[in-house]
Order: sequence, then C-alpha cells, then structure tokens
Amino acid sequence: MKSFVLKYKKAILITSSVIVLQLIFGFDPKFFIINLIWLLV
Repeated sequence: MKSFVLKYKKAILITSSVIVLQLIFGFDPKFFIINLIWLLV
C-alpha cells in the first residue's frame, strides 16, 4: 500500500485538489473530465 501511495502521490494529490476545487466552485463536468484525461496521460 505504501509503495502505491508513493508511486501515485502526485496523481492522488492532484485528484484530491481537483475534487476540493469542484466542491468549492461548483461541479463543472467538462473541467473535471479534462483534468482526468490530463492525469491519465
């Protein structure tokens, strides 16, 4: 589990910050999908 967290630390951090921003500023599906694609590439 620890190696998984270390390997994907950046992705987890970005994903969680994107989710927090979505909650603060209201959900924007287009923005969310763009960020997901950017993370997976």
